[in-house]
Amino acid sequence: MTCIVLYCRPGFEKECGAEIQEKAAWNEAFGYIEILKKQGIVLYHLYNAEDGEKLIEKLPLKRLIFARQWFLSLTDRIELPSTNRVEAIVEALGTEWQYVDLRMETADTNDGKALSKFCRKLAVPLRQALRKNKIMTEQGDNDGANLHALFLSGQEVILGYSLGHNSSPHHMGIPRLKFPNQAPSRSTLKLDEAFLYFIPKKQWESRLCSGLKAVDLGAAPGGWTYQLVRRGMMVSAVDNGPMAESLMDTGQVKHYMADGFKFVPSKLNVYWLVCDMIESPKRVAKLMVKWLLHGYCKEAMFNLKLPPKGRYQEVVQDMQLIKDAFSDAGVQYELYAKHLYYDREEVTVHARLLSPAPLAKT
Repeated sequence: MTCIVLYCRPGFEKECGAEIQEKAAWNEAFGYIEILKKQGIVLYHLYNAEDGEKLIEKLPLKRLIFARQWFLSLTDRIELPSTNRVEAIVEALGTEWQYVDLRMETADTNDGKALSKFCRKLAVPLRQALRKNKIMTEQGDNDGANLHALFLSGQEVILGYSLGHNSSPHHMGIPRLKFPNQAPSRSTLKLDEAFLYFIPKKQWESRLCSGLKAVDLGAAPGGWTYQLVRRGMMVSAVDNGPMAESLMDTGQVKHYMADGFKFVPSKLNVYWLVCDMIESPKRVAKLMVKWLLHGYCKEAMFNLKLPPKGRYQEVVQDMQLIKDAFSDAGVQYELYAKHLYYDREEVTVHARLLSPAPLAKT
């Protein structure tokens, strides 16, 4: 049976499954969920195989909050022999399709990491065989189809494909970012990944450039402020706690010892608002709406901390709260949420208005 295979953070398979089932139903692609618990893998089995191609073309992966990557299966689970695995995979694929890249993948677990060594060793002869049989092209094309080989073990694999324009460019949807030694906390990687994911690289020179004004609510000790400073921005860091001296020494940071929910910028020249406060997600969502609708900032990047239960429902409600507020104000907007790799019990949200803020001060 044809299925859509989705990768998510281990432990969030239930949320990922609920989301794809809901979004697929909206697109009249019906099926049932199979969850590989604690492995970060969800299989959405389609009742109608033809719906799979339509869904991965029509539904943007960017609109799925909990899925990092996905592909449409070409085969059921294939039992591989102990020898001649390459030949078995090539035979299972046939020559009907041609692909631009090969993705060798495993579960994002300790066992999966051990299995990845086997995958790397197998990848070279497999690529050679795919090219020899004209299943894979010599030169890559970002808009072509990627071949995925999900190894559940050394003897079991699922083969499938994703569309280059509607899939993650990163292996299993995971960008491997290096922690900068100068950063005061590991939370810095969350904002680094968020900028990488939400802001197109060709727009970095105008939207993530030196000289922009930014506000970091709940800033201490400065993990997110660090990402703003390293891009040359001038930052108002708002937190009752202390900021890292290394950031204060840059001359780019002004520390306001204040409550992030009460702080208001004195001038309407703030471009970025970022927020990683450990607070009720609804309260944070309302605060972000206030900043954007009052013209306090142009764009906002923030985290919504999730409860132990009902995590998907919480995100849906919070996102709807923001959408309703923007719609009631009659503004055009861009709004996306993603459970990023460096997120844990939270999702990252990016919001910006595409029309003037209606409540801005004159």
